[in-house]
Amino acid sequence: MVKRVSMSGAECPVARALDAIGDWWSLLIVRDAFDGVRRFSEFQKGLGIAKGILSGRLRHLVAVGVLEQAPASDTSAYGEYVLTEKGRSLFLVIVALRQWGEANLFAPGERHSTLVENDGLTPVPPIELRSSAGQKLDPRDTRIRKVSQSQGGQRLP
Repeated sequence: MVKRVSMSGAECPVARALDAIGDWWSLLIVRDAFDGVRRFSEFQKGLGIAKGILSGRLRHLVAVGVLEQAPASDTSAYGEYVLTEKGRSLFLVIVALRQWGEANLFAPGERHSTLVENDGLTPVPPIELRSSAGQKLDPRDTRIRKVSQSQGGQRLP
């Protein structure tokens, strides 16, 4: 088995994000947390994930600050997992994955769940990336400014 390499020190924000939440179980746990799942047994039942794998993923998501453990809201002895502010900021990531899946992985007319506004009827419109001037951006309109190598003892922007 290949040992996983940590990307937590990478200069690329995508690599660091994937290091924190990039495996599919973690993203499904976060998705379910947005849907109100809070207890270990609920995550396990809904995902059909092995308890050991779930335990490890929950521990990792707590360690990176995406989830936190809290006393049960019903005052039972069981604890709950709740999204932190950092976890809630993953909402756009989950919605973007959902919308990409809807657009690319379903046959025309194939049934799937739909993200709707709280009125229950209005589908959430597609996410669009906009420039500072308000124009829609696509990959041709952007580039990555990488951290450059040291030049004359100074780092370039």
